[in-house]
Amino acid sequence: MGNFEHISVEQAKAMMATKKVAVVDIRDESMFNFAHIPNSLHLHGGVMTQFMQETDEDTPVIVTCYHGISSQPAAQYIAEQGYTKVYSLDGGFTQWQSTYPEDIATITE
Repeated sequence: MGNFEHISVEQAKAMMATKKVAVVDIRDESMFNFAHIPNSLHLHGGVMTQFMQETDEDTPVIVTCYHGISSQPAAQYIAEQGYTKVYSLDGGFTQWQSTYPEDIATITE
């Protein structure tokens, strides 16, 4: 059974710039659609199986939520599924948005 690690927004951004990383956002759909980290996936129960089928277990996975609290048990769950490099984003999307306000994606319908 694996464990997750904590990662700062600065470390996450650097990691995303240098290698393939799966960034998953567990916030509710309306908030994800309003604003999220670019190229992140809105991860919820309905897409978890697909995510695990399509994402190699050696791919680093960064889990984000609102403030970095709910992402911790989610990251632990993902690590327990066999993923070897799982991180919980400290401060969550709120910290990302505060640190990198220019680096935000949205979904418009």
